[in-house]
Amino acid sequence: MAYEMDAGAQSRLHGFFSAIGRALKNKTRMASFATYAMGLFSSLERKSAEPIAAAATPAPEECEPAHHRLLRFLRDSPWSDREVRRVAAQHAIEAMTAEQPIQAWIIDDTGFLKQGNHSVGVQRQYTGSAGKVTNCQIGVSLSIATRSAHVPIDFELYLPKSWTEDAVRREECHIPDDVEFRTKEELALAMIERAAEDEIPGRLLLADSAYGRSQKLRDRLRSLGFDYALGIHNNQKMWRLDRLDRRMGEAVPVSAIAEQLGEKGFQRLTWRAGTMSGQRGKLNSRFAFCRVKTTDDADCEPEWLLIEWPKGEPAPTRFSLTTLPRSMSKKQIIRLLKERYRTERVYQEMKGELGLDHFEGRSFPGWHHHISVVLCCYAFVIAERVRHFPPKARWSDRAQPLPLAA
Repeated sequence: MAYEMDAGAQSRLHGFFSAIGRALKNKTRMASFATYAMGLFSSLERKSAEPIAAAATPAPEECEPAHHRLLRFLRDSPWSDREVRRVAAQHAIEAMTAEQPIQAWIIDDTGFLKQGNHSVGVQRQYTGSAGKVTNCQIGVSLSIATRSAHVPIDFELYLPKSWTEDAVRREECHIPDDVEFRTKEELALAMIERAAEDEIPGRLLLADSAYGRSQKLRDRLRSLGFDYALGIHNNQKMWRLDRLDRRMGEAVPVSAIAEQLGEKGFQRLTWRAGTMSGQRGKLNSRFAFCRVKTTDDADCEPEWLLIEWPKGEPAPTRFSLTTLPRSMSKKQIIRLLKERYRTERVYQEMKGELGLDHFEGRSFPGWHHHISVVLCCYAFVIAERVRHFPPKARWSDRAQPLPLAA
């Protein structure tokens, strides 16, 4: 394995690994972490325990013992994912906020495509990664973002009831006794609450309609002091409000509100210039804003319903609900809302460059330990990227290449 780092990056990597070592609380674990992390940083085609061990050992007879050490580190070693991930988050945040403030947290999920039915949490289920129902695991993530940098800081594996209610599967995959079935929204809330306890900066939460549909999630976010901008389904009912925030008529689906507004109720707005997700030129679409209430509770606060009518579509297709204040411009609200679309590009980068979906073990602790090391590696990459490519030096928002892999 070969790496190209200047002296400053080498010093920062050493300091970063030392901080993680303190969280791991064990020199043997630290050695295994370093071996595994450097394997993820490498140009190996497959970044799982066996090829990483083979690349790290000069003598063939040393490969098998090294492989077993990595397996023990991932599968059996009782180190805290939360403590290690906290170190990674703090490292990334320090570099990111030196240039720009954290402006949003993002909840999303991604699929880990699998063959067979033995990998923990696997079943046939829908994933946006494949755009269809397929055999996969689902990981729910929490990311934080400035205007130009985006880094996941936490992940949870979604366990369907076919796993949580099967005693044999639980034992085979070492699922802890205190792990019960939780919906994706409940997993998301657990990560949000942990991050809030850890005083991660930022108090705006973005997510798509799989999470935005949950009144429980929205209420909890407000109780934690968050604003939000969340996707919702087109059949969700709510009341339109007049300019004094008084209800008008009966509650109707948001798709009906879009029809009431008509084409004249939409205006074209540009939220970003340059490039994003491979699109060149200015990014714009038609939007409508409408004040609404989601329940008939007298204490229910007014919110913005944001409706998007993309070019080429016969009718509006995207609906979002946000508590962002009236004082913000429409363009500012749209720009913030669109930040969550960068998450898929981050998933692709982590899978393609750092082996996010290369874990071949079957255990529940092993999956989370693998993800923790990947999160550490990506946090370091993002911190270095911000230092090498500060926002003022970028001509676009395109992802810069990883600065470490040879």
